Amino acid sequence: MSQPAKRALLCCNSKARNGNFSLDEVRQILREGGIEPVDPPPDGDACGAIRALADQVDLVILGGGDGTMNAAAEALVETGLPLAILPLGTANDLARSLGLPLDPLAAARFIPKAQPQPVDLGWVNGHYYFNVASIGFSAELAGELTSEAKKRFGVFGYAVAAVRVLRRVRPFGVTIEHDGKVEKVTTIQVSVGNGRHYGGGMTVEQEAAVDDGNLDFYSLEIAHWWRLLALLPALRRGTHGKAADVRAFKTQEIRLTTRKPRPINTDGELTTHTPAHFKVMPKILRIYAPPASQRSRHS
Repeated sequence: MSQPAKRALLCCNSKARNGNFSLDEVRQILREGGIEPVDPPPDGDACGAIRALADQVDLVILGGGDGTMNAAAEALVETGLPLAILPLGTANDLARSLGLPLDPLAAARFIPKAQPQPVDLGWVNGHYYFNVASIGFSAELAGELTSEAKKRFGVFGYAVAAVRVLRRVRPFGVTIEHDGKVEKVTTIQVSVGNGRHYGGGMTVEQEAAVDDGNLDFYSLEIAHWWRLLALLPALRRGTHGKAADVRAFKTQEIRLTTRKPRPINTDGELTTHTPAHFKVMPKILRIYAPPASQRSRHS
């Protein structure tokens, strides 16, 4: 006797870089795999749709980029529904961290064959995030990088915006409290990572994983902006923590304080300000993905 079809809320962010991708073939692939897609209510956001249909579906399929996933995190945690990802964004860093196919149709074919895997979330001032939260250079970059630039330039848009931001970036002071220590530093950026990839190709730390129960902290305590350019290869590989002017460590909880409130970028969106209280939320969410042992370290 065949199993009844699973029901999946299928939400697509039309403002994502590939948000105009036709879902007709995706729906056909899902149905052939035993998943019946359910459309969200009209004129609502993903969080509202997830909450409204929580008792009518078995999983949520989100089409979009990292900002789309970030915006839905709270409702996913509240309802306990597992998440499947249809990568339609610019960078799709969460999909990369999880070793998921980046082609939308390949991702759709993967979902019916996969099992939901437990993953951690980062948490800062009441906001969940998947990849990384940053203060300083990356937060200014997030404010500079418009959705129009992402659609026009793709991942290259990050580089275009970064050049503009570099001209005006200035060091700032931050007090770091973690694991019984208090440190005061001058930096151009502090980042607290939960996942592995962020920012269209950067790596939080070479061994970081979205399910390792840790936050990966780093602070770029560089004297001149051009030093950031020299660090770019290491930032892409996740080996920057070995540099003398980069402070890096793992922790589960951290507090950051600045003299004036500074915006915090979580998964590419400005969502809160300092002072900031960070925690890791272990295995709080399930995502359809390959088991950790099958994910490429170079996804």
